[in-house]
Amino acid sequence: MRIFAQLSDLHLDGGDRADARAAAVLRFLHECVQPVDAVLVTGDIADHGLPEEYRRAAELLEYPAPVVVCPGNHDVRAPFREGLLGGPAADGPVNTATEVAGVLIAACDSSIPGHGAGYLADETLSWLDEVLAGHDGPALVAFHHPPVEVGIPLVDRIRQTGEDRLAAVLRRHPGVAGLLCGHVHTGAATTFAGVPVRIAPGVVSGSLLPIEPGSGRGWDEGGPLEFDRPPSLLLHVLHDDGRLTTHHRVVTP
Repeated sequence: MRIFAQLSDLHLDGGDRADARAAAVLRFLHECVQPVDAVLVTGDIADHGLPEEYRRAAELLEYPAPVVVCPGNHDVRAPFREGLLGGPAADGPVNTATEVAGVLIAACDSSIPGHGAGYLADETLSWLDEVLAGHDGPALVAFHHPPVEVGIPLVDRIRQTGEDRLAAVLRRHPGVAGLLCGHVHTGAATTFAGVPVRIAPGVVSGSLLPIEPGSGRGWDEGGPLEFDRPPSLLLHVLHDDGRLTTHHRVVTP
């Protein structure tokens, strides 16, 4: 079996609060008996997309195993690419393919520059189709925006659209063991096109279902996001038979 950590929505903004919460999650990973096979960070790493936010993210995300990142709607492609991938400051979609312990991790850019909602560009879907076709073994596909509604209206209004195109790609590649997303700011699990979907909790804050206490408050009253909830992450166990088991872990900031 292989074990992958997933964290999301760090929203590093140069302030102490977001920094301490992200540091706590990484400290938890460093204190594990052995390193996980890879760490996946599914977007909104920076809050404003500033170069200094990515410099700090690169420091925090140093780890003795591959760290795979994809951008979210708060990220800005050029400084993201420069600060976290060491690449040129280009503005096109940030898509990366990493093979770890026989598992392909395809990290896709679902961001639409200047917008909160998500969409996989045609070039991203073509790239994903190609890298999945070229891999003989299990794969995990990561992006920021979930391709389905999750029951939180604020997020559902800015989810990933055009998802039928993604479904067509997934149907051609049954080796995809899971879709890993962020954006929702709460841990959740569902399915899409017959593939397990795992949504990582937000490191910086949590979100609420409409039935939960406090969900009716406005932004100035602390809702619909919860800032008192401790940071957390997901640990994914990919079994040799292709099953994906996910464990949720809360850490102390």
